[in-house]
Amino acid sequence: MEIGIDSFAATSFSNDKNSAINSTEAMANLLERIEHADKAGLDVFGIGEHHRKEFLDSAPTIILAAAAARTKRIRLTSAVTVLSAADPVRVFQNFATLDLISNGRAEMVVGRGSFTESFPLFGFNIQDYDDLFAEKLDLLLNIRANETVNWSGKFRPALHNQAIYPRPLQHPIPIWLGVGGTPESFVRAGMLGLPLMVAIIGGETHRFRPLIDLYRQAGKEAGHLPEQLKVGLHSLGYVANTKQEAINDFFPGYAETFTRIGKERGWPPVTMAQFNAQIGPLGALLVGSPEEVAAKILQHSNALGGISRLSFQMDNAALPQAKLLKSIELIGTRVAKIING
Repeated sequence: MEIGIDSFAATSFSNDKNSAINSTEAMANLLERIEHADKAGLDVFGIGEHHRKEFLDSAPTIILAAAAARTKRIRLTSAVTVLSAADPVRVFQNFATLDLISNGRAEMVVGRGSFTESFPLFGFNIQDYDDLFAEKLDLLLNIRANETVNWSGKFRPALHNQAIYPRPLQHPIPIWLGVGGTPESFVRAGMLGLPLMVAIIGGETHRFRPLIDLYRQAGKEAGHLPEQLKVGLHSLGYVANTKQEAINDFFPGYAETFTRIGKERGWPPVTMAQFNAQIGPLGALLVGSPEEVAAKILQHSNALGGISRLSFQMDNAALPQAKLLKSIELIGTRVAKIING
């Protein structure tokens, strides 16, 4: 199983003159964490895409390209690219360029995103949410398969014998489909034979098994080989030397972040009781000691019929850089070794 880290390049903003310094330091810290993950032996590092004040990841391929110059073996991916509000030609060109810079270590996870700011920002109608994604995914896969493209759709001008460059080093460059909880998304990924990245940020992980079964069945019926139908999990998590240390470090910032987001979405404030349920045996959060977290990952994998990749999202709890670096080290040197023997 591949083990990695995802980041949304979280930062802290205020209305004073130090805001720019905070952003500069946050970006430098993020690049240090990616370099540290590479040295710790982790397999992949992903950067999200948001267009909000509290995140610095509106241009993820630039961050990943900077990381490529500082790393040697770790794979570099998006987490996710909001394809519905992007131009597939530019998405492909950006990641093909990243693939050349990184000597064949680029990937992308494409999805529709969990926030909606990108739709009005780039002139799209949120009512076209699914149609935009389906059409743009079709174009992106067409570009990946063909150097010269002939294509037409509803939302973008047609392409007639249009060559698209550069071409990536990898052939094909990996494209994962990032999904939340809609059955249609799982079936679409299976029919296309794309590896699946499932974002599970709450609830009980085993409840996603019927959806993953839908994905695998759709892939089988479409004629795709089982090894094509990879399943990855994007999970909130944090590892410390002991479970209590992990809880003490992670809960305050986690509760603040998700209480704030919850106000936008009508969720109640986060409580310690809810948090304890989420870090329990069936809950989605991966918070604890290396041994506890590794055991829980293996349990999740078994409950879902086997997973190929697990990515920790840990920078949503406002943790200091030293604790994040230590957690990455523990994940790379202890959690991954337990899982993979």
